[in-house]
Amino acid sequence: MAQRKLLGQILKEMRKIHEGHIQEALQIQRKQGGAIGEILVGLGAINRQDLAKALGLQAGMEVVDLDVVEPSKDALAKIDGTTATLLRVMPVRLEGKRLTVALADPLNASCLDELRFLSGCEVVGAIADEKAIEKALAKHYGADDVRSMKNAVEELKKEAASSSLNLDDKAALAHAAPVVKLLNYILYQAIKDRASDIHLEPFHNEFRVRYRVDGVLYEMEPPPVALAIALISRVKVMANLDIAETRIPQDGRIELAIGGRPVDLRVSTLPTAHGESCVMRVLDRSVVQLDLENLGLRADDLAAIRKLAAKPNGIVLVTGPTGSGKTTTLYSVLQEVNEVDTKVITTEDPVEYDLDGIIQIPINDEIEVTYARVLRTILRQDPDIILVGEIRDRETAQIAVEAALTGHLVFSTLHTNDAPSAVMRLVDVGVEPFLISATLEGIVAQRLVRRICPECREAYQPDPELLRELELDPAQLSGKTFFYGRGCDKCNFSGFKGRRAIYEIMPVTERVKRAVLDKASGGRLRELAIEEGMRPLRAAGLLAIFDGITTVEEVLRETVVER
Repeated sequence: MAQRKLLGQILKEMRKIHEGHIQEALQIQRKQGGAIGEILVGLGAINRQDLAKALGLQAGMEVVDLDVVEPSKDALAKIDGTTATLLRVMPVRLEGKRLTVALADPLNASCLDELRFLSGCEVVGAIADEKAIEKALAKHYGADDVRSMKNAVEELKKEAASSSLNLDDKAALAHAAPVVKLLNYILYQAIKDRASDIHLEPFHNEFRVRYRVDGVLYEMEPPPVALAIALISRVKVMANLDIAETRIPQDGRIELAIGGRPVDLRVSTLPTAHGESCVMRVLDRSVVQLDLENLGLRADDLAAIRKLAAKPNGIVLVTGPTGSGKTTTLYSVLQEVNEVDTKVITTEDPVEYDLDGIIQIPINDEIEVTYARVLRTILRQDPDIILVGEIRDRETAQIAVEAALTGHLVFSTLHTNDAPSAVMRLVDVGVEPFLISATLEGIVAQRLVRRICPECREAYQPDPELLRELELDPAQLSGKTFFYGRGCDKCNFSGFKGRRAIYEIMPVTERVKRAVLDKASGGRLRELAIEEGMRPLRAAGLLAIFDGITTVEEVLRETVVER
């Protein structure tokens, strides 16, 4: 058996590096560990395309130039456009039962198994330039993905009619190629449109497929109701759930590479009167920018959050309803403080994104791995900073307080409407006011508002009734310009593209601490916090309106005027 060539040798033969680069990379590898290819990329000696090509050559893959090689019609017919676009692959040629498929990333060779199943061929990988693959996909498939829903449904009906498929056999349906293609189409469309959740919902006479983009649900073209069981069974198979059990809720996770990037789907099924409903939460690291600089914070808000993150100990809370971006804010703060000299441990339910250099512990109540139990153990692991996914009960709150009192900085979340209410919530769960006063350093409340699409943004004059709802003096509106999104193909004609957080940051100053000790009401705490420099959510929303970031309607929907 021939010995596999070393990666450095292959890159030298490609004339991408010289011996000096290899020796420098080996020296770093001996000190810090890591893959030699990644180290060379980090040094700037090669780019990722060079690395992908070299890894492919090392694995014995052929290199294909798609700008020169024309894919055969037989090969193109074996893989549908949605699947090819979803997996970022390009069929090249078909020789008997052997299908050659070009990949941009040789480490994504796991997709070859799915292609073998879908095509019924022996599939071998070849390496091609990523941009050349994208160009070839657009050229050879074009609008094929738009027709895929109908194509997959028709194909499924044909298989059923030919008696090769039993529509009552869940296991067979879950593995039927047309069902796989149909689900691929749904996933591809939703993720292409930056969806955060995908809903599969069976009803008596219809099967609805919806996905949530920027907090709003949109409906896709509905598949036939007879396919509800098939599609949901396919999702359950992918998430390693029990497809025979339909009477109880189930939770699972699917790891995919979609469009050349890793995406996690958190799957939840729920029994309903008309079958199982299924929701997939899309956790796409490439969409979420885990960086404080990219959150859209105003300069003073950014400085305030950085000041809280630099505290040596104490508790910092982030509050807001479900889906308000609390996790993204906290992860961004952790990325900021994640240094070699700082040990960070998180306990989450569930762990949503993997953070390099941070120890993350998933909560599992079924085996009694609870927040309180894990927190006790974490304190024996010598951490500097601790993230508690959520303070749910008195026991968790007490241990968080204990951690803060013993020199740790603790981040956590609560579900409250505004920042001052978080103090009252801690009292409700049983934390003594003197302990809150001694440990609480700051509270951040937040909401997400949809951002006006920059491609179709236009100035306009809002309805006077809307402006009255803002409860501003006419003088405050003088000279202000308002904007909205007209709607274009860049934003799916919604007028919005992406979301932006607005923040209410409450510093727990000495005056606030004394008010907590005196058991002041939530209203009094709010008055004090504003006097001490807190900008309320409604005021933060108004600034976003006047900056042309969002609309009056969005701010009215997400905020209220505090009396």
